[in-house]
Amino acid sequence: MDIKEIQNLIKFVAKSGASEVKLEMEDVKITIKTGSGATETTIIQAAPMAAGPQLMASPPVAQPVVEATTPIANAPVEENSKYVTIKSPIIGTFYRKPSPDKPVFAEVGTEVKIGDTVCVIEAMKLFNEIESEVSGKIVKVLVDDSSPVEFDQPLFLVDPS
Repeated sequence: MDIKEIQNLIKFVAKSGASEVKLEMEDVKITIKTGSGATETTIIQAAPMAAGPQLMASPPVAQPVVEATTPIANAPVEENSKYVTIKSPIIGTFYRKPSPDKPVFAEVGTEVKIGDTVCVIEAMKLFNEIESEVSGKIVKVLVDDSSPVEFDQPLFLVDPS
């Protein structure tokens, strides 16, 4: 089934007024749900079976959330408001060093200037250098080395004064 046939099927279902249509063929399963003016389409295409052994992808393991009980975490918000946060521009794995045998890019107390590399984030086997967007002193490293980070996740706190 090609994309034109799927598009025509979606249009037909939307005009017919049906709330849900399921279509299953040998290698394709299509579910079209309509309601409240929106059309939702789910297309599942089964991969052809191979003769050799197959590797199954394991589901991602959820990281446990640990709440800090240090006095810093209980400090007033105004105290942290003077700091600038360096955030992750991409999703990937956070590394503080360029390689295992090299020193870290930035530690607590390190003076950084705009454009200085503070860490690298690996995404899809590419190592992206993350540069500081502010000059100042690193006050806190918010992420552990070799841990996954999300887009816009805070990485460092910098005191710009």
